[in-house]
Amino acid sequence: MGLPIHFVVDPQGWFCVGVIFFIWLYNTLFIPKLILFPRFEEGDLSPAAIWAYYAASLFCVVSLVRASTADPGKLRESPRIPLTEKELWELCNKCNMMRPKRSHHCSRCGHCVRRMDHHCPWINNCVGEDNHWLFLQLCFYTQVLSGYTLILDFCHYYYFLPLKSINWDLFIFRHELAFLRISTFMGILMFGGMCSLFYTQVIGILTDTTTIEKMSNCCEETSRARKPWQQTFSEVFGTRWKILWFIPFRQRRPLRVSYYFANHV
Repeated sequence: MGLPIHFVVDPQGWFCVGVIFFIWLYNTLFIPKLILFPRFEEGDLSPAAIWAYYAASLFCVVSLVRASTADPGKLRESPRIPLTEKELWELCNKCNMMRPKRSHHCSRCGHCVRRMDHHCPWINNCVGEDNHWLFLQLCFYTQVLSGYTLILDFCHYYYFLPLKSINWDLFIFRHELAFLRISTFMGILMFGGMCSLFYTQVIGILTDTTTIEKMSNCCEETSRARKPWQQTFSEVFGTRWKILWFIPFRQRRPLRVSYYFANHV
C-alpha cells in the first residue's frame, strides 16, 4: 500500500517548508565545498566522512519530501464501518462524518485525520497515522545532519590546521568565516529544536499518547506505558523489523486494523 500524494494549500506552510529546504540546501552545497573536499584533499578526512554526510543529507531530504506530501490518514467520505467495530467509531461534530476513535479534525486542512498527532507547519501537513513514521525519520535525520555539520564546523575552525592548497581568490573561501558562522547558527537552531521535538515524539510513542491527547488530558496520567515499546514503535513504523524503521524509501503497511485505545479525542 503506497502513500497517496497529499498537498495542502497553505502559503504559511509553504514558507515554513521553504525555510527548512533552504537550510538543508545551504549545508548540502557549502559544507562539502568548504570543509569536506578540501580536508579530504589534504588528508584530514577519509572518503567515508564524505559519503556519510551525503547519506545523511539524502535521508533527511527524502524524509522531508515524503512527510510533506504523504497522506497523513485522511478519512474517506462515507466510510464502510464493520458491524463489529461500530462502538469504535464516533461522529465528528465539525464535518459530521463518522471517524475512528482517536481521530481528530484538523481546522487548517479541513478534514479528519486518523490518529492525528498534530498539524506541523514545517512540513505543511498533518502528522497522522500514515505519515507519523516519516515525521520521526525527518526529526532523526535532521538531528544527525545538523550535529554532523556542527562537528565539522568546530573541527575545521578549531582543530584542523589551516588549509594550504585552496584558491583564496574564490568567493566561497574569501568569505569562509561568514559561511561557517551562518552554518553554525542554523545548525544550533535545528539541532536544539529537533532534539526537543524528537524527545517529545518518542515519549508520546512510548506512552501511546498523541500530542492532541496530551493537551486534552493534561491532568491525567500520561507517563505510564500501556504497551511494550517494541509494539508501539512497530505500530507507528508499520513493521517489526527495527532496521526498516530508519529507511524512508519503503512503503508502510499497518500492522492491525483495530482503532480501539484507552484514550481518544
